[in-house]
Amino acid sequence: MTGKHVVAVDLGGESGRVMRATFDGEHLQIEEAHRFLNIPVQVGKTLYWDALRLWHEITTGIKLVAQGASSIGVDSWGVDFAFLDRDGNMLANPIHYRDRSSEGMMEWVFERVPKRELYDRTGIQFIPVNGLWRLASLARHHSPVLETATTFLTLPDLFNYWLTGSRTCEFTHATTGGFFNAHTRNWDFDVLSRLGVPTEIFPPVVQPGTRIGAYEGIPVIAPATHDTGSAVVAVPTTTDRFAYLSSGTWSLLGLEVDTPIMGDVAFEANLTNEGGVYGTFRFLQNIAGMWLLQQSRAVWAEQGHKYEYSEMMALAETAEPFGSFIDPDDISFFQPGDMPAAIREFCRETQQPVPETDAQIIRTIYESLAFKYRYNLERLLRVSGKQVDRLHIIGGGSRNTLLCQMTANAIGRVVVAGPGEATALGNAIVQLISLGELADLAQAREMLSRSDELSSYEPQATTRWDEHYDRFAAILQKKQ
Repeated sequence: MTGKHVVAVDLGGESGRVMRATFDGEHLQIEEAHRFLNIPVQVGKTLYWDALRLWHEITTGIKLVAQGASSIGVDSWGVDFAFLDRDGNMLANPIHYRDRSSEGMMEWVFERVPKRELYDRTGIQFIPVNGLWRLASLARHHSPVLETATTFLTLPDLFNYWLTGSRTCEFTHATTGGFFNAHTRNWDFDVLSRLGVPTEIFPPVVQPGTRIGAYEGIPVIAPATHDTGSAVVAVPTTTDRFAYLSSGTWSLLGLEVDTPIMGDVAFEANLTNEGGVYGTFRFLQNIAGMWLLQQSRAVWAEQGHKYEYSEMMALAETAEPFGSFIDPDDISFFQPGDMPAAIREFCRETQQPVPETDAQIIRTIYESLAFKYRYNLERLLRVSGKQVDRLHIIGGGSRNTLLCQMTANAIGRVVVAGPGEATALGNAIVQLISLGELADLAQAREMLSRSDELSSYEPQATTRWDEHYDRFAAILQKKQ
């Protein structure tokens, strides 16, 4: 395929890749140039991201597709950050969002900034991964890293800085940490000051599509640097009556809205408002997605059973349906470890049949995820007042045909699955709009809606799924 090509660097919690996206004026084709593992590193009691290894892999991949490239864009998972010293050097590897140093910090923060006030300022849900808890922990313990820092950068903005020298933070990623004011569209310096975090370290915030510099002569454009923000760009729709599910290590289920939705009901439901592209917000709920399968797969591999994800899906189909359910977001599933054992313990505690085989464990995860999608979709629609006809599942999880069908059955709506490479596509689309190759987001989405990659799933056996949903909802109530 000939035409302009851009480079999309997409970093996920399990792996990263550098992609070449080529646009010929009518079609956008994407191909993987370099894939690499993203392996956290435990040092003492602290869990870090290996930023230097990621940088090496990023630049290795860029070299493979740099010739003739029109621009480069970087996106990553949300909430994590790094610091620079006065000479522009990274002070320490970024702390992983699953690190235990944030435990107990919510309560410490709420003593200084009341919970409801914090929500009214940021519109961000309260979950253990929020960057605010790690920032507050560094301030509380007088971290020499924080006290020495001259610049705060979100994780993709760290790589943008190494690419270009630009000390800026992009809007969609900045909103994810829990210390960005949804009304002023800037860092919430008052909240940060009350927690003892130095405010002078926070750089200017730029919008998606901003050219921030160049790397070896190639323009670097900030896409939606939060991976979910980029994924939502690539929803293949010609209507606004849709919900989306960005399915990967995390499942991000939400709606695209023009302004943040806050207030009593949103606060009580713990719903979040993250920045989107071109003036939009992502009104959504985080759900622990393929993390449960990834951790189970790792445990079974250590035991000598090395499953491909396709084999796990086939195994699930052999198990009896609706045996037991879990709350995928229960705190017992948050830390790395023996996920099958944690699932069995949850079922014992909630007085359900205990899944014994690998197939039963996988089926329990799938069905529980499908029901949790329904639970949160109903809350999002109730609070927003929005009507939707279909759910678009985008990202790697869109290739899981069994889970896609289960989700359609559970929510009673059509599911459209694909594109699988939504994050990299969305990253590339924002670059192409900035370059003037695409007119706007509507044109890009209409183009994607004609893709042969998309699959549709009609709801099946909805009466039976409705009956068992009541059981699932009762288990959620029991655990709250």
